[in-house]
Amino acid sequence: MAAGLENLRGEGRMHTPVFTFYSQVLLSVLVQHGQMGLCFYDSKDSSLNYMVDTPDNHELHLLARVIQEVSPHVIITSAKQERFMAHFLKQLGETKLLREGFLVLNIAGLEVGKQRLLSAHLLFLPDAISDRDKMSYLSSCISFDSPLMVRTGDKLFIISLYFSVCVCLRAVGALLKCLDRRRVGVELEDSNTQKCCNVHKHKHTYNWRMDAYKRFCICFSVLQIFKSELHPSVYKLHSGEKEGLSLFGILNRCRCKFGSKLLRQWFLRPTQDLTVLSRRQEVIRFFTSPRNSDIMSTLQSSIRNITNIPTILRRMMLSHTKVTDWKNLYKMVHSAVFIRDTVRHLPQSIQLFNDISDRFSDDLHYIASLINRVVDFETSLAENRFTIKPNVDPAIDDKKRRMMGLSDFLTDVARRELEHLDARIPSCCVIYIPLIGFLLSVPRLPSMVEKEDFEIEGLDFMFLSEDRLHYRSQRTKELDDLLGDLHCDIRDMETAVMTQLQDTILKRSASLYKVLDLIAELDCLMAMSSASQEFGYVSPKLYCSVLNHFLRRHPLLELCSPVFVANSFQSSESQDRVKIITGPNSSGKSIYLKQVGLIVFMALIGSDVPAKEADIGLVDGIFTRMQSRESVSVGLSTFMIDLNQMAQALNSSTGNSLVLIDEFGKGTNTVDGLSLLAASISHWLRKSLPDVPHVLLATNFHSLLQLGLLSSSPLLSLLTGMYVCVTNRCRSVVEKFLNLDLEDKDLDLQRFMKEELLPSAGEVLNHR
Repeated sequence: MAAGLENLRGEGRMHTPVFTFYSQVLLSVLVQHGQMGLCFYDSKDSSLNYMVDTPDNHELHLLARVIQEVSPHVIITSAKQERFMAHFLKQLGETKLLREGFLVLNIAGLEVGKQRLLSAHLLFLPDAISDRDKMSYLSSCISFDSPLMVRTGDKLFIISLYFSVCVCLRAVGALLKCLDRRRVGVELEDSNTQKCCNVHKHKHTYNWRMDAYKRFCICFSVLQIFKSELHPSVYKLHSGEKEGLSLFGILNRCRCKFGSKLLRQWFLRPTQDLTVLSRRQEVIRFFTSPRNSDIMSTLQSSIRNITNIPTILRRMMLSHTKVTDWKNLYKMVHSAVFIRDTVRHLPQSIQLFNDISDRFSDDLHYIASLINRVVDFETSLAENRFTIKPNVDPAIDDKKRRMMGLSDFLTDVARRELEHLDARIPSCCVIYIPLIGFLLSVPRLPSMVEKEDFEIEGLDFMFLSEDRLHYRSQRTKELDDLLGDLHCDIRDMETAVMTQLQDTILKRSASLYKVLDLIAELDCLMAMSSASQEFGYVSPKLYCSVLNHFLRRHPLLELCSPVFVANSFQSSESQDRVKIITGPNSSGKSIYLKQVGLIVFMALIGSDVPAKEADIGLVDGIFTRMQSRESVSVGLSTFMIDLNQMAQALNSSTGNSLVLIDEFGKGTNTVDGLSLLAASISHWLRKSLPDVPHVLLATNFHSLLQLGLLSSSPLLSLLTGMYVCVTNRCRSVVEKFLNLDLEDKDLDLQRFMKEELLPSAGEVLNHR
């Protein structure tokens, strides 16, 4: 999810509340299930800023960048935190970056956070507004309880998937609670007085920059970067969700779920950092080489064994480890050691290979050998409990030997006991029951009807079970004193061994987390390499602001259409920055725009691109005006939504931005739509050269050119979606087509198009 911020500004109307602090920044953050929600209050301008729920890794790089950017005085967080979050806060406290410190609260649930926000007095809403209308408006700004929702933010790449647990809203509730505590005179207020949280929504975009991470402007649904398909059954609406035909779907060939999770983070947060992109590209180039296919297959088969390490370590801390956890942990560590040994034979000039070779410490081999030496997996699975191998603990081995020889020994004891029993009793046996001890078991005689009949001289009656009477004799008492409760003793001693083993592994848990991060990165890059190899992608060359794609293809459409014509695109620093594409319907104008957006996006996550050759600039945003998403809660018409998207592109795009516009102005009358379109294009053409973004605009307003509404400029380029060619080659193809008998059942039109039409079209495109 993109790290988008919404800016909310408030000015107090009430006289009673006065804040006791000045020029302070309070940051409220909550991390739960891999999702991070945060908001902060700046007392300088009384503004409340929130960030939508965003995935972050265990090292919390995104949170660290937020803290560096915001420089909070106080961090508000929950008393119940994930282990890695507590470790992060501890390190943060040691660095002394905070001016005051931490404020730990019992952060309430989603409903309480919602009520605190609803109880705030919002300046931009009428005083007489109902709670229902108030909730409708606020739900359009911040997700309240939607299980899956898509919304657009200020700078286009703020399309976010919301989950049933809105961590952001809980963080907002905690911040409002803290602000309420810091007010003076709260105890004198009437109970019905609304709390001082007068909020006004700003229209401007908060200048949010985190080093190379910049907010991108991409509508994920329009470019089909993500596409979720829900199960047709209403009972499996959420559990049956899967990824449909999307860019993420065709590139996600990860073998472990941590690789898939990391790849999704790369998609949600593209980067301009050339160091990061080069690191990814060199690995992809290595694995796309045909001679390295066997190595990639071997590594991918080992990555399949990488399991949920955080969950296993958490269970170890709580001593809730299962037998399957030990087996999965051993397979994972053993596979990690194998991956390290394999990677050490690969070129160490590749940074990722060098990191794996260095950071996969000998602790992994120690953990693997220790588990293999201690845990008896076969017996553990059979008995469904933790058991150890022989020669680990001599005391346990001795008790187990006694248990194994107990059967013959008890048979001999039973034979002796039978000699002293009543002659009417035909047989007896001595059994061992855990927690009870050794008992003498005899069959029930026909004469033994009442409980008084069960009494036998010299024996203590215990219980009746399945027509057998169980007694405790003098000899069984001696066995209890001599041997004790063997079964429980063995289990207790093996549990103690398991605890020691858990403590040893937990002390080396840092090595396991390093393994997880590096293997997830390796898995992502091998997944993209596999897709690149299969679909014939090439590695792009990255530049500052040049966009040149030669014979490029749409990565999704080429999988669905049997016939696809590759085409080129060029946009240099000094000319052809604004391209206007016209043509008939279904001529491929929208596909042309989406191709450019997808190829640029793929380059910014480090992937190869579907083209013969590509020179791609590091754009700082991709703005789209291609699809309108109506919502009753927003209260805006379709045309108004289009205007908002266009305004964002006009106001926020820079010279390094990519703007994709499709059929803008069609939502109103022709004159107004044409005027708005011409004015928007003229606005970009009047800008200085370094500030003009790369603009691709598809329209059916042919009068835009016929009426001369645009001034001539070297930055302006006109394209058409259907080329008219009168060369001899094209004329001959047309004549052949006209001579075809379309009613002939044996006619193969697909073959004609591939052999005759497509080569001709390719010649025309190359000539242009």
